[in-house]
Amino acid sequence: MRPQERLAVIQRCVVREMARLGQEFTADGEVVRGPGTTAVAVREHPGDDGSGHVDLGFVLHLGRADAPVVWDCAAGLGKTEEEKLANAVKMWATTTASVLVELADGRGVHADHADHAELPGWHAVQGPAAVFGFGNEHLAGWLAEHRVLPALAPALRPQLAGPGPVGVKLFLGGKADDDVAEVRVNGEVSEAASAALRAMDWPRGERLCWARLFVLLTAERAAAGQAASAGAVAPAPMRAPAPARPRGLFARWREARRAGR
Repeated sequence: MRPQERLAVIQRCVVREMARLGQEFTADGEVVRGPGTTAVAVREHPGDDGSGHVDLGFVLHLGRADAPVVWDCAAGLGKTEEEKLANAVKMWATTTASVLVELADGRGVHADHADHAELPGWHAVQGPAAVFGFGNEHLAGWLAEHRVLPALAPALRPQLAGPGPVGVKLFLGGKADDDVAEVRVNGEVSEAASAALRAMDWPRGERLCWARLFVLLTAERAAAGQAASAGAVAPAPMRAPAPARPRGLFARWREARRAGR
């Protein structure tokens, strides 16, 4: 597939997946424009031919030279390149785009809000966990019962600076004696946080199973201002987002799967 064909496929998938999150996005040249000043940019994935990978950047203030862009990459499986790209965009939308939409909306609908004592001064917006593979209910259950982000806080704190936003992506899984644990902070691998994640006692089974999570950290004082200036629905105060009880990572993942069917 040629680069322009890949771009067209990815953009169509972004429009579709954002609509599932209640957001109207439209392809416009090299970007996909959303409500207010939001947009999604696409770039070629480095390394291999990128047939099953997408690199997507959520732009909070399109047109500003200093606009924060939250980049994330995702990979998808499938029989054709188009199917792989579609599944990669769906993975990104489930775990990452849901967080960016929640940042602007602020109602606790698409992701959960938290202020962890282990990360003073930072507000966390955490989306659903995408858990896939054999026996995924064991890994999903563990994620629902454990506070992963606070456990990684000592390794993450030295890498947090400025008002953010800071994107933290976690990927963990595999199987016994062949596992993988990776934490990326703004796209860069954090060796310390990855080692801390690997040391946690999440279940390693005999068959392959993985989980992917995304958390956005913003300085508490800046969070509400960033969301409001993105031009979406005026958010509720970020420290008291929604009275509903958090549904947890796996519950949100199951809801996302049902919505996508």
